[in-house]
This record gives sequence, C-alpha cells and structure tokens, in this order.
Amino acid sequence: MNTFPRPSRSPRTTGGKRTRTAVAAATTLAALATLTVASTSSAAAQSPTQSSDQGAGQPVAVQYAANILPLGDADLTETRTSTALAEGVTLTRIVRGTEPAPADQINTTPRGPWVVNVLTIDPRKARGELKATYGADLAKVEKTTDLVRTVGALAGVNASFFTFTASALYPGDPVGLGIFDGKLLSEPLTDPAEANFIIDAKSNKAVMGHLTWSGSVKNPKTGTTLPLEFVNHPPVIPAACATLPAQTACAEPGDVTLFTPEFAATTPAGAGIEVVLDRDGCVERVAATRGTSLTKSQTSLQATGSDSNALLGMVSHTCLKTDLAVANEYGTNLKLKKDLYAVTGRYRLTANGKIVVPAGTGSFFDRNPRTIVGTATDGKLTLATIDGRQTTSVGTTMDETAAVAKSLGLHDAINLDGGGSTAMAVNGALVSRPSGTNGAERAVGDALVYVEK
Repeated sequence: MNTFPRPSRSPRTTGGKRTRTAVAAATTLAALATLTVASTSSAAAQSPTQSSDQGAGQPVAVQYAANILPLGDADLTETRTSTALAEGVTLTRIVRGTEPAPADQINTTPRGPWVVNVLTIDPRKARGELKATYGADLAKVEKTTDLVRTVGALAGVNASFFTFTASALYPGDPVGLGIFDGKLLSEPLTDPAEANFIIDAKSNKAVMGHLTWSGSVKNPKTGTTLPLEFVNHPPVIPAACATLPAQTACAEPGDVTLFTPEFAATTPAGAGIEVVLDRDGCVERVAATRGTSLTKSQTSLQATGSDSNALLGMVSHTCLKTDLAVANEYGTNLKLKKDLYAVTGRYRLTANGKIVVPAGTGSFFDRNPRTIVGTATDGKLTLATIDGRQTTSVGTTMDETAAVAKSLGLHDAINLDGGGSTAMAVNGALVSRPSGTNGAERAVGDALVYVEK
C-alpha cells in the first residue's frame, strides 16, 4: 500500500504496510462465553442486471438484496453471527461467499469471500468508554492484542498510521494527529488525505474531520516567539549543515520540536540544542547536543540549524511559555481536555451519509485488509475490520470499503491504517485474521479500545 510522506522538511512515511513473520495465535468467536445468534441471507434472486442506458460491453449495475454487504456478485451467500459482549456492545461476524478465492485472483474476483468483523457500541446502553492507547510509550510498537490486554479493554482495533520501518528507533511515532487524554502528542499533517477521529471518552461522542494545529514557544519577558515544527518527532538537520560539529554554526533554518515524557525513554540524540523545562516551563538545563531522559514533569525543546541560535537566545535565566492549539475545519479551536482522544486515518469514507472517498489508483486503493471507524445517526459507534490478501478473505478496495461503511449504516466513517496492521481483538485475543504469514499479527503504533467501567 502507498505511503504518505509528511509534507514538511522532515518526511514521515506511513506505517503498517509490510508483512512481518512473528506468529500470533488466533481465536474464534466460539471461544467467547456469550450468546450467539446466527442468520443467513442469500441474494440469489438478485442477479446482476444491465440497466437500459448501458450498451453492450459496459459495466452492469449489480442489485443487492437489503441488509447484505454490497460486495461481489449478488448471488453470494452471506452469513452473520452476532455476539453480545456486554450491555450495549455487540460483535457481528459477517462472512460473504463460501468458496476460497484462487490465489491469483484475490484482487479481481467477484466471488469473494469476505470476512468482516463489526464491533458496535451503543453509548445509550454501554457502561464503558472508547478511547485510544499507545502502550508503554509513543515511539514503540505493540500488537493490538497486547494493547487491549494492557489497559484491560473488552475489545479494540488498530488505529493510526505510524512511522513503522521508516524509523528503526521510533517505529510507533504517529504519522498525523495523536491526542491522548487531552494531551497533543503528535501534530496533524497538512496533507488533505489525513482524516481524524476524535472521541470524548466520557460521553462516547465522536466527530470526524481534518484538524489543523499551531504551536509556538515564547519568552514572556522579551516577547520573542519561535514556531514549533513538530510535537514528538525528531527534528531534521539541514543537509548543508550535516557535517558541522555544532548546529549553532549553521546558516540554514532547521526545526524546533517539542518533546514530552510520553515519547520515549530518551529524546532523539544528535547534533543541535536541547532545552529541558520543568512543569512550569522554567529552564532546568541547556545542552549543546540533543538526547536526554525526561521525568514525568519535564518537557524539552530541540532545535537544529539556525534555529539553534534562536532558541538559545530565548532561554537565559527565564521561563518559556509553550502554546499548542488544535482547530477543526471551520477554524474553531478544540479544547484539549481530559478524556479527549484522537487518532489519524487516511481518507473519509462517508460524510453526512454520503460516500466521499476519492478516486485513486495504485496499491493503496487496491484490495487490502481494512480497519474502519464510524458513527451512525443515532450515535452508535462502530469499529470494523475486513480481512484481506488471503484466499479466505480477499479484502476491499477503497471504493468497496466505503460501500461497506455505508451499508453498515455509518453516517460518518474513516479509513484507519490497514494492510498488515489490520487487527481486532476481544478480551485480548484476535477475532480477525491478519494478513501476515500464517496469520501473524503486526505490532502497531496505537489502538482504539473499548474499556468497561
């Protein structure tokens, strides 16, 4: 699947797209000690028909029976098995098609099969909360099953795109917006493909869109202000200054980055300036090179290029004020408060009940495993995974993914990270089948999890 470079001086690639070989144990719904009700629907009577305005050789319009997934031929058998996981929380497994796909036809066959797992949360009945988690620290990767287990969640799916193989040191670094319990730990991109899912865990109310941000550090005494380039992402050394022993000798602009203790055990090491601040923003120490550990009450500012001198000029015997702001598509600031979470996807699937996914070509738009998050008009939340790249479930194109989201009643929906990252876990065990070798589960950057209170 395609990557999405960070549109700045520091390109961040997207994660979750290459197969790994670690073997993960899969479980079935039969392992769940819950009541299961199965239903089967066949659309055999609804065979494809050619509309009157289509000439010979033109695509035919497939008519589907009600309440089935609009995937493949209309005569495919579809089975749905629903399991009540908790009050207001239901898991439905949909299997469409019965015959394994030929290995060389996975990306083209109209016969499927498709395996879709759908977790539905009704905030009016459910007693828990939907939120995001990233594990031990932001820069690490962990399997979705482990993320679900660690926080004691009932269920969860993989979420944001992440740096993955582009960074051996910080593979879990989100590529785009990351808000965790009201803290902005990763800034949104300017890439219009980015789509953000924002959830208030206290009320389980969610919104979607493409957020923007602004960040700066200011010396209140002098009024000097520096813009922030990143939050918790390594600053870039200008190419022309890569061999200089000190970045203060560089005439090219670099980056100024804010690091929080959630990022990693230590901040990124290298040439440049690092300023450590206490909880009040007062300068605790200044280093001529980058890389240090932070306590829970500290943050740091790193600078490269000529920005190193600018930062040094601000910090003498004073306290600094760091400002971070996130705004919606209408320019209204989003209050960064406790219980607020946000993750990042690529492309809206539906908006206000309409399919809005753009046309596209290439591997990202081809059939792949997919992870979806969305909301219905009645406020219900849905997390869904579509197994893919397997003869037992071929996956979906972006168009097919949007059609599935709309068929599931999602008024608004986003395509989260997919491919080898796609995974759904219930009680810490897989219910989906990842596309890795022998169903191997990939470690990911973060997850959306439902935690019972």
